Amino acid sequence: MKITDTEFQLLRDYIEEQCGICLNKDKAYLLENRLSSFIETYKCRDFSEFYHIVKGGHHRDLKDKLIDAMTTNETLWFRDTHPYSILKEKILPSFAQAVKDGKKNKIKIWSAASSTGQEPYSIAITVRDFCMGQSIIKKEMVQIIATDISDSCIAKARMGKYDSVAMSRGVSPEQLNRYFVKDSPNSYSISQEIKDMVKFQKFNLQDNPIILEPNFDLVFMRYVAIYFNDEFKKGLYSRLARILSQRGFLVVGAVETLRGLSEDFEMLNHAGGLYYRCKR
Repeated sequence: MKITDTEFQLLRDYIEEQCGICLNKDKAYLLENRLSSFIETYKCRDFSEFYHIVKGGHHRDLKDKLIDAMTTNETLWFRDTHPYSILKEKILPSFAQAVKDGKKNKIKIWSAASSTGQEPYSIAITVRDFCMGQSIIKKEMVQIIATDISDSCIAKARMGKYDSVAMSRGVSPEQLNRYFVKDSPNSYSISQEIKDMVKFQKFNLQDNPIILEPNFDLVFMRYVAIYFNDEFKKGLYSRLARILSQRGFLVVGAVETLRGLSEDFEMLNHAGGLYYRCKR
């Protein structure tokens, strides 16, 4: 079923209003593909009727299912590698120095848009590896909060089970042996030790992250802001600057930049990878 320009505009505006995702006009095919099953399930004559059903709130969980369908859940272990090198070689050592100097006794990390868990678990593995190489930071001192707007992603992440295809994307043989348990020829589970380091919860980035934690030391906000318009991005980065601890760090996607969107951060470089530090 083809979506008309009017129907696309109605659904596009509704989706942006609910979760901030901004769809350009050339994404009409995306709505057609991802919402076709809803049209069939709810026996709608067209996309207009579906819009009025979801807008009217007659089906309590339909809004969440719609947002879930529109969320891009592309992820893999240790994506781009640079952020995890930066974490291990620059950020965590700076935290260790702060702990040594008596300025910190806990480290709080937020993985936003954590999808099915690969990012926060990759962070946890990096932290665990770092802790094994020194005695200042203990893994019990590190709190990792992982959030996503998708109920299905949160459920999968909490389970911590992945098939062999997912495990072939970024995990080294050493990490596989150390931090995963093979459940079957085609299934692996993250170790309980790593799972216990991460707390998953649902969160909409339109909301103020202070309700999660007022003083994060590090935020991973990777490959999510690219789906928002510039006005939303400016507000988002402003909120991040306010909930980061003094001189806290922000890591964004490899193709993302804060240029023209925020003056609250300074850009840093390590081994070819970029990251940001709050100026205050």
